[in-house]
Amino acid sequence: MYKIVDARGVGLNIKQFVIEAPRIARKHKPGQFIILRLHEKGERIPLTIKSSDPVAGTVTIVVQAIGKTTSLLNCLETGDSILDVVGPLGKPSEIENYGTVVVLAGSVGTAMALPTAYALKQAGNHVVFIEGARSAEMVVFEDEVRAASSEAFIMTDDGSYGEKGLVTKKLDELLESGRMIDFVLAVGPVPMMRAVARMTTPLGIKTMVSLNSIMVDGTGMCGGCRVLLGKQSKFACVDGPEFDASMVNFEVLMQRNTMYREKECASLKQFQENMEEQVVELREELAAGEKHYV
Repeated sequence: MYKIVDARGVGLNIKQFVIEAPRIARKHKPGQFIILRLHEKGERIPLTIKSSDPVAGTVTIVVQAIGKTTSLLNCLETGDSILDVVGPLGKPSEIENYGTVVVLAGSVGTAMALPTAYALKQAGNHVVFIEGARSAEMVVFEDEVRAASSEAFIMTDDGSYGEKGLVTKKLDELLESGRMIDFVLAVGPVPMMRAVARMTTPLGIKTMVSLNSIMVDGTGMCGGCRVLLGKQSKFACVDGPEFDASMVNFEVLMQRNTMYREKECASLKQFQENMEEQVVELREELAAGEKHYV
């Protein structure tokens, strides 16, 4: 059992959890993630670690309620528990002194990008952070973004906060201005990462993307998170999650990520119809499990 020591809303349908996980906290590096399971019959979902505190023995994750499991998880509060948390998984981010670095993140992707942005800044880079969101309600961790960067820009689709437009609009402006950019990291929706790759690849700018492909076991055995790099198959859980954007076949990635869309929608609908009942059942199961382990 992994105790939730703090749970709070940070944006529209977005929640931050601080979880007791001392072993993971001691080993975590920027770019790595966990896989968690809420209960015995629950699915395993990957979530990036926003930060870790080895002294307190905690890790912080950020969850956007999209499907059934993330929606159920976001119903939990401080004092509740999670059945299984496995990690840290994946290869850490590549941290070097590149020069000028641009980090692009879409809403909840900001949490994924923050630890790498901090590390890149500490390595001596000039970090330009571009955070994007659909609206002001979706903008998260602005203060932390500014602390992790040398320059920060906030973009919203509807113009309700910051500048109006996509993160790629700001990247294009930087490139058009003749700004020398040595490295780019993009974290967020697949279409955004694909658009970034199409902008930077012809210019020869080294660009990494963090791929949120379907995962099950997190060890490379199930093959569920297979991604295509050129003609080579890689596994996001053990070979990634960060890959050279110029090599990623984004079309195949998007096809794989929509394989279970119909079943996911049906599962979410069923959860929404019986949400309170399922939250009560989860808490009862976890409470019974805690008594068993005592």
